[in-house]
Amino acid sequence: MGSAFLRKSALTAVAGTAVAALLLTGCTAEGTEASERPSDESSQEETDGEGGEGGDEEARDEVLMDFGDETDQVRELQARLLQLEHFAAQPTGYYGDVTLGAVSEYQRAAGMDVSGTVFRSTWDALLGETEDPTQEELFPPQQLMGYGDNSDQVRELQARLGQLDHFTENPTGYYGDVTTSAVVAYQQARGVEATGTVFQETWDALVAETATPTEEEMFPPLEIPEVEPAQELDERCLTGRVLCISKTTNTLAWVIDGEVELTVDVRFGAEETPTREGEFEVYWKSRNHHSTLYDSPMPYAMFFDGGQAVHYSEDFAANGYNGASHGCVNVRDEAAIAGLFDDVVEGDRVVVYW
Repeated sequence: MGSAFLRKSALTAVAGTAVAALLLTGCTAEGTEASERPSDESSQEETDGEGGEGGDEEARDEVLMDFGDETDQVRELQARLLQLEHFAAQPTGYYGDVTLGAVSEYQRAAGMDVSGTVFRSTWDALLGETEDPTQEELFPPQQLMGYGDNSDQVRELQARLGQLDHFTENPTGYYGDVTTSAVVAYQQARGVEATGTVFQETWDALVAETATPTEEEMFPPLEIPEVEPAQELDERCLTGRVLCISKTTNTLAWVIDGEVELTVDVRFGAEETPTREGEFEVYWKSRNHHSTLYDSPMPYAMFFDGGQAVHYSEDFAANGYNGASHGCVNVRDEAAIAGLFDDVVEGDRVVVYW
């Protein structure tokens, strides 16, 4: 049960209220985010339950499956979630980002504590709402590429679709909503079953009518505007541990007791979905986060205000400032934010300012 159970039983009241906002206002790499966290009331009940009869409570809600597992039971989980339209890919047996998001969304819809982890209570409820998966549901025809993939072949797919004007963004290598829509458009145009997933038939047809992408088509140059000259830190950033985020310089500075430990480029939400200014604190960290609202990845997410978080964005890394989030603070240096994620702890302050 380990970390998943501890996470469920050590939450504050502010985290509980943040869950609803998180589900409704998430943002993504192409404009992303949201998943969830158990309520304070339920976590208090679990805390109170430890000791005495708590052993029975714990046994009833043991962890059956969690992120990183790879088993036949996970494959069945995915097939059952697919029956309820919570799972957007094909069953693989691996419990990754997409499965975590699907489980979180099922828990939310079922009125459970939202954790993204399959406890016995989650599994029992899911069994009661679904049928035993068929062999075809468990082992569908093998796809070449599909939602959630991240590879050079996906980048090539995007470049080839771009040659036919079905993909209008710069290739990123990530198979998300934009790529799915582009594949559907291509399949419809060619009279192939429009699944949004690339099977051999789709790939063979696409390869036959496109040229091998050039290096420039695969990795187009980015137009990145000059950042404003450095400015002094906001005075709120000069004491304690602070993620100091300037909208003027498009930078995030990790500051400890007035000393800048790290500075990275960031981008913010669009005009319709702005990143909120103010003083906040990190209330939840989710290393392998996946937005249930936008079905998009949010690695190294550090939530500070409802669904708004600091997180790595592959779209930002690929397209620079030719895009925006849905309110989150995007970071494009993956190595830097991976290290920052390990350094920051829940309760550290976040200051967003002009």
